[in-house]
Amino acid sequence: MNISTYKLTNASGMTVTVTNLGGAIVKLEVPDKNGKLRDVVLGLDSAEDYATKKHPYFGVVAGRFANRIKNGRFTLDGCEYQLETNDGEQHLHGGFAGFDKKIWQVEEATASKIVLTYNSPGGEANYPGNLNVCMTYSLCSENILRIDYHATTDTKTICNLTNHSYFNLSGHTEGDILDHELELVADKYTPVDEGLIPTGELADVTGTPFDFRMAKAIGRDIAAAGGYDHNYVLRAPGKAAVAYSPKSGIRMTVFTNSPGIQLYTGNMIEEGQAGKGTTYGKHSGFCLETQIFPDAINHARFPSCVVEKGCPQEFYTEFMFEAGNF
Repeated sequence: MNISTYKLTNASGMTVTVTNLGGAIVKLEVPDKNGKLRDVVLGLDSAEDYATKKHPYFGVVAGRFANRIKNGRFTLDGCEYQLETNDGEQHLHGGFAGFDKKIWQVEEATASKIVLTYNSPGGEANYPGNLNVCMTYSLCSENILRIDYHATTDTKTICNLTNHSYFNLSGHTEGDILDHELELVADKYTPVDEGLIPTGELADVTGTPFDFRMAKAIGRDIAAAGGYDHNYVLRAPGKAAVAYSPKSGIRMTVFTNSPGIQLYTGNMIEEGQAGKGTTYGKHSGFCLETQIFPDAINHARFPSCVVEKGCPQEFYTEFMFEAGNF
């Protein structure tokens, strides 16, 4: 199967370019406050580069289990599974060859929608069950990019899917994102240990650097937080986050029915990281990964990531873009 790209467009000029390699969003152009289109996601020069160049999951679908599982181990119905450990001692984003490295089947492609599928066989990265995933990108006239995830299995398994786009609402060539204002609709977050694995606590954000209930600059408390790479407990389905670039006037609002959202501020992007006609560095972009909580299978009080035969797992995420002086 060949690596290809597909471009979605709408009447306002917004475009979304997707590749079937990893289901990655490689370009996302939205109008700024002056009507000029800006590409607001980090990425690589070509779709083929996603197969050959090292990159920190730019724009891809992370799975079969996005984020981390402690020591790559979990137990399901009394059976213990040992997954690949590709992040030190931890399992990250599906292992060494997760969904980000797979060529997805294009089932439908129109000017405003693309439907991608991937069938993950039982035993891939040591996961149980044959998991069939369908993902749809839709671009509407209101400058909303919607992602729908649908997963089914023939045997009980675990699944946690997300999109790993790095956003820079000033434009992907415009330096760091520390001046971006961010609001998260979350009163609690899940603290992590030195391996970035949740401790199991659901901690109140009040009085901590992790409080984004009122919009503030991402850089304001980032040093006190040690950089953000944390899952937030969303209050309810619906609005999850609002990010804004004072430079471009672009505001992005995130909606989802996922229980959590991971804020990652590109702390580990290496200086000189290859990009689209440029290079990136630390804090060049931020991720808002809608998800089930990291290591959820090993914490009974976390939302369930288990998928059973006959019970599809379904989540959506919407990114709405507006521009002005907010």
